[in-house]
Amino acid sequence: ENEMLPTELNDMQLELQKLDEEEESASVRGDYEKAANAKAEKLRSLENYDLAKREWDATHEVTEVVKDEDIAALIAERTGIPVTQLVEGESDRLLKLEKRLHTRVIGQDQAVEVLADAVRRARAGLKDPKRPIGSFIFLGPTGVGKTELARALAEFMFDDEDNMIRVDMSEFQERHTVSKLIGAPPGYVGYDDAGHLTEAVRRRPFSVVLFDEIEKAHPDVFNTMLQVLDDGRLTDSHGRTVDFRNTIIIMTSNLGSEGIAQQAFGFQKQSRDDTESARLRSNVEDSLKQKFRPEFLNRLDEFIVFDSLTQDDIKLIVDKFMVEVTERVSDLKVSLFLSEEAKAWLVKTGFDRMYGARPLKRAIQRYIESPLSKRLLAGEFPEGSVIAVELTDGEMTFEIDESRDKVTAESTVAGKDSPKKEKVLQ
Repeated sequence: ENEMLPTELNDMQLELQKLDEEEESASVRGDYEKAANAKAEKLRSLENYDLAKREWDATHEVTEVVKDEDIAALIAERTGIPVTQLVEGESDRLLKLEKRLHTRVIGQDQAVEVLADAVRRARAGLKDPKRPIGSFIFLGPTGVGKTELARALAEFMFDDEDNMIRVDMSEFQERHTVSKLIGAPPGYVGYDDAGHLTEAVRRRPFSVVLFDEIEKAHPDVFNTMLQVLDDGRLTDSHGRTVDFRNTIIIMTSNLGSEGIAQQAFGFQKQSRDDTESARLRSNVEDSLKQKFRPEFLNRLDEFIVFDSLTQDDIKLIVDKFMVEVTERVSDLKVSLFLSEEAKAWLVKTGFDRMYGARPLKRAIQRYIESPLSKRLLAGEFPEGSVIAVELTDGEMTFEIDESRDKVTAESTVAGKDSPKKEKVLQ
């Protein structure tokens, strides 16, 4: 409060403090006359201070209004409930779910639609309130967006993709490792350590819980999972009950993806073949039923099969990655333009039929970010430059494009044939 007062009032406060100390010191020494004088002067100064303070308060009334956002932020801080869930009506948010997820996940329209419908059913109250918000298993080859969709859902539902608890099930292949999920029982090594899963959910009850590569887990893990899926809770080794009712359970698996690789892979085609997609889905679901017990599968809300990626999907993923690069270099006041030839080369070089889109990011780091960073550090591109990324003699080149300026140039990070054009980020 003192920092908000004028200098005059602060000085008067210091004077009052000084007179108070003089009165106390004189009383201790037995100099009662001086103590009485100090007290009288302090009373006069206090009257002057009160008058000056009232005059100042009258001209500096507090006009701030506590808004919904302020209350939501305070409640979110105390409870862990995401702010936007409190401020924005959840029904409005859920109606926008597909649109938001599609900005992060490309080429998986059916998977996104099935997931969104299941989440809406749960939040509309059409399921058992004792269970988690939703429980899903994502199936399909690696690198097609399973983990990215889980992150996108965490960001949408809980405001932050860091609200995703990832459990690598390859670490739970042996029977004795299962106890790490809820903690070791009394008398065993590690009893004092909290369970990996239960402690994480206890600290962040509003989260997406991702069990990655679920097929690698020991069968005993699924006994633990049944309690979560059935009752929405789990008791750790210390007897504490952890609530899973505000979580979304997602499991990923590559089961059946071997058949996908052996068949006509989607990337060989320009667009998606519905007949082939249906056949692949049938193969993947058959593999799932052979691996897991019926009592486990029956407790899941949806089996969501991800399609293999097509050439059109890969082009859009290149666009997405390049927009991210453009946003990062915008801090240096430069912009990027990616030619169609350079994009086609990245699509061909960065995509691997066995590993999906993951190698694309490494290709962009190797062929775009690394050479570009050297030239930026060397000061070759002044502020306001539009850097043209071209393919010349099989190699990426970076030159200033004089025909474009940062204000009027349209971003062809996506290329002239892209279905979506954006302004060059500055």
